[in-house]
Amino acid sequence: MRIDLHSHSTRSDGKESPSEVFEHAAAAGVDILALTDHDTITGWSEAAEAASRLGMGFVPGIEVTTVAKVGEGRRISVHLLAYLPNPNHEALHTVLGETKVSREARGRAIVDRLATELPITWQMVMDHLEDGATIGRPAIADTLVTMGVVENRSAAFSYYLDSKGPFYVSNDTVEVLEAIELIKLAGGVPVIAHPLTGVNSQTRRQDLPLAHFEQMIEAGLSGFEVYHRDVPEEARTWLLELAGRHDLIITGSSDYHGVHGKPNRLGENVTAPEMLERIIELGTGTPALL
Repeated sequence: MRIDLHSHSTRSDGKESPSEVFEHAAAAGVDILALTDHDTITGWSEAAEAASRLGMGFVPGIEVTTVAKVGEGRRISVHLLAYLPNPNHEALHTVLGETKVSREARGRAIVDRLATELPITWQMVMDHLEDGATIGRPAIADTLVTMGVVENRSAAFSYYLDSKGPFYVSNDTVEVLEAIELIKLAGGVPVIAHPLTGVNSQTRRQDLPLAHFEQMIEAGLSGFEVYHRDVPEEARTWLLELAGRHDLIITGSSDYHGVHGKPNRLGENVTAPEMLERIIELGTGTPALL
């Protein structure tokens, strides 16, 4: 049983429709797939239809954009995978709407900074998105590719969209502890996406210290996405030990964005069936279709 619990479609920053994502997943031998577009559930219906047609299981999810306050005045971006929440829960629905507005404001600010050096406009970015799609930096990266500024998305993120680069604008969205509580209230299961990405033993505690992990767990965090290509091996060991101490769920997934999106491939990391069973037991907002 191959279970991949993190993928994106054109409803956010993926390069393929929900149906195409599931078709590629079936071809890759994935049996159960979660669609987890950023801050939106608009792809769920199409995903459910595609999964049924292909004889696959579907786990409805959302990747919720949040910020964490760590240290004195320091804010970092934290993404939460919310599995099986009730999409009609009023407070969660409101936060997702506010986050989409914040994402657009951030995108416009990044484009304004880029425009001081490049002939880029906001309309050029919008031309790379479906109507109503959640806006994020990948759409700006695609615009830079179309303009011939960079070869691909990865090259755009390595300089123009890097979090430490001159054009970066930070997120202004819901705080992570509040988001965890909202997801739980909506019957969802919050799992932190790709934690400790790219860090090592010297930077790990500075970037997201143990105390903050414990705050998230106390607020109701259900698990960690440990098996992800961007989570270093040393970080995996640390996360597995912490998860074992608190009896948390461990997931693995691809974070697929399309054949021509990120290099991540469907099914390259998978979740154990017993971990999915725990998610289904905890999730009361929306049923998984298995």
